[in-house]
Amino acid sequence: MYRVLVPIGNDDDRALRQARFVTDQPYDLSEVEVVLTHVLRGEEKTAPPAMQTPTRVGTVNRAREHLEAHDVSITIAEASAPPEDGILDLVDEMDVDHVVMGGRKRSPAGKAVFGSVTQTVILKSDVPVSVTG
Repeated sequence: MYRVLVPIGNDDDRALRQARFVTDQPYDLSEVEVVLTHVLRGEEKTAPPAMQTPTRVGTVNRAREHLEAHDVSITIAEASAPPEDGILDLVDEMDVDHVVMGGRKRSPAGKAVFGSVTQTVILKSDVPVSVTG
């Protein structure tokens, strides 16, 4: 099984780009498991405990719906804050083969600059990291 970690933020378009990136790859999707995660922050972190789960986040559900429509196996995992540490911890804990980060839309020159979380994951991960545009 090829395991792909997809950390989802709060942007619907970015979450769908990440999910589409996975389903557009040339591998057999029946051999892929996607681990969706979302780091709870701010109001999400102070919500009642029953609501402190990535499945309560709309963007996670949008990505999950796209992946389910393509019959991709999905696991939801909680990541701890700070986000870069939580993502890197999940890479090890879940024995991930690939990470698909969501990039922000930027100017052509700005595309060479990543956000701090993405940059840290790229630099510290022992597995390939793809950044969607």
